[in-house]
Amino acid sequence: MVVGVGGVVAGAEQQAGAGAGRPSRRELARGLLASAATLALAPVVAASRSTSPDGGTGGDSFDETYRGHRIQGVLMPAAGPGAVGGDWRITIDSRPLHLMRRADGTWLSMVDHYTSYRTPLEAARAAVDGLGPGRRLRDLAPGPVGDSRPGDHTHRGDRHGVRA
Repeated sequence: MVVGVGGVVAGAEQQAGAGAGRPSRRELARGLLASAATLALAPVVAASRSTSPDGGTGGDSFDETYRGHRIQGVLMPAAGPGAVGGDWRITIDSRPLHLMRRADGTWLSMVDHYTSYRTPLEAARAAVDGLGPGRRLRDLAPGPVGDSRPGDHTHRGDRHGVRA
């Protein structure tokens, strides 16, 4: 080992000069691990953000025409002391669209219950898109038991829907 001027070993001086400006393998591994962890946690952080009780629409009602269909929605306040939020009553062309709130704060509709939407309005617009042109929501509530229409195959409790 040869000691140069200033007390630095001559061999060590050459090694330090060769790797100057480049990160070590350990530093690269740490950087890659931190990037992967950030990418993995991003959806969890985004989903955990609380949404406003009004579903992010900016108010407690909306009324718009979207692709030729009238979409109306009103937030029905939750009942009871200390209740937070409420349920949305949505109609498309005066027919009810049933929505369900998911645990992550997003919304599903009865038209497309495989896709989540950030707000009730987005879910209603997607339902209109799913309906297509010239189609309307079906009324799922059957009429009175005595109300028999041609082609009505509603279960009446007798013979399990088999017609005689």
